[in-house]
Amino acid sequence: MLPRMSRASLEELKALPTPVRPRLDAADVWVPDGYDVEPVVAGLSFPCAICFDADGTMFVAEGGSTWPTRPYMTPRIWRMSPGQDPEVFAVENLGGPRGMSVRDGYLYVSVKGGYHMRVTRHDLRTKERVVLVDELPSGGWHEPGGPVFGPHDGLMYFSNGSVALQGVVVPEGFTVDLAKHPHAHDVPGQDVTLTGNTVWARDPRLPFPFYAESGPFQPFGTAVTKGQVVKGQLKCNSAVWRSKPDGSDLELLAWGIRNPFGLAFGEDGHLYATDNDFEEKGERAVGEDPDRIWRIRNAQLPPGEVKEPEWFGYPDLCGDGLPLWHEKHLPIRGKAAEPFLADPPPWAGPAAYLFEPHTALGKLAFSRSDEFGHRGKAFVCQFGTYAPLNSNREKYLRNGFQVVTVDFEAGTHEPFMRNRAGGPASATPGSGGLERPVDCAFHPDGRSLYVLDFGNNTANKSYVVAYAHTGVVWRITKR
Repeated sequence: MLPRMSRASLEELKALPTPVRPRLDAADVWVPDGYDVEPVVAGLSFPCAICFDADGTMFVAEGGSTWPTRPYMTPRIWRMSPGQDPEVFAVENLGGPRGMSVRDGYLYVSVKGGYHMRVTRHDLRTKERVVLVDELPSGGWHEPGGPVFGPHDGLMYFSNGSVALQGVVVPEGFTVDLAKHPHAHDVPGQDVTLTGNTVWARDPRLPFPFYAESGPFQPFGTAVTKGQVVKGQLKCNSAVWRSKPDGSDLELLAWGIRNPFGLAFGEDGHLYATDNDFEEKGERAVGEDPDRIWRIRNAQLPPGEVKEPEWFGYPDLCGDGLPLWHEKHLPIRGKAAEPFLADPPPWAGPAAYLFEPHTALGKLAFSRSDEFGHRGKAFVCQFGTYAPLNSNREKYLRNGFQVVTVDFEAGTHEPFMRNRAGGPASATPGSGGLERPVDCAFHPDGRSLYVLDFGNNTANKSYVVAYAHTGVVWRITKR
């Protein structure tokens, strides 16, 4: 039996049957004067992506689960057409959809799962699915991004995050990297020579106190030597690519981006990618690393003319361009990092924009509407910190949990959507507000911004857990 959605009044949304999120109330959400906010879809499970067709049809992707910290739920895509009942448009057989775009009668989807990510295309009329790009290395923590289409060339742009949390597979990633994908590892986009530095860590596959030695770009428990060369691959990770819409002529634009989850073209024609900071824990801990947005300059070059990909620092540089082991980034918890690359490529920074650490940037969308306002600015989802799990600095406990506007030219950002009490709604008893904004998209009529709220996703010092049926779509409209 296929799942169905039913209609509910705003009053009914204040008494939901989900104990961890029993209430939705727009009165608890702040938006600027002149704008209204309301919930329009509730009860989603781990939603990761939202997009629109030109006729106003909305697609929402439920991400399923690639983490044991989430209960297994079906990875699927909802289609919600004007004047029609919502329907399940597609069900994925990999880990789950992470990004979507509609173009020329097709829905394009980036999908995470197993040892690889892929890009698929769905016919909007027949629902036929075709795999366009496959075997991009995955199996770890970080996410695919895109696909989006270049306004200047019509090409498809997409990305994939790193396998490892900190540049090397360590026990902190056990429930993701080791338990499910013991052979997963990062792959560089260019040939790199290694320093020989490794990490010694407990081996969670064996009884304590056994330890294993691991090096970068290797599966857990595989050491490296000084001067060892790891060959770069077209199909690497921590990377951004482009191709023709059918997946052919794959071209690597950039690598060394830890988690390029959000991709979007601005009105200036540049491609922007969000990225998350290193974590302050474990055997290669990093402190005070800012979240960031990168500008991918190679996206401006004609197809086939990229001589070498840009490198943005992973696994050795922070968002500010300083090395992980710089005194500014020494951790107050965990073992300080050592260099992995003996001959790093030229850094492609500086970042287009830096945020405070542990805001956890999600996706972004640019306003192209004079009617909605803020034209040319980026609307950036800040998913919200996982502190105290990934940092024990008290000042980070409420970072993120909002949507902000970014003016790249002025170098400023301002909150646009957040809870009146700050932080996630679950941190304020009785609040019916926002939890974790993960994606946003403008309606084709230019009058409304839709914000996808991942739902209740709670972190403590030991673990993080996400709850099904707590995801929401919010609509913000200018009066």
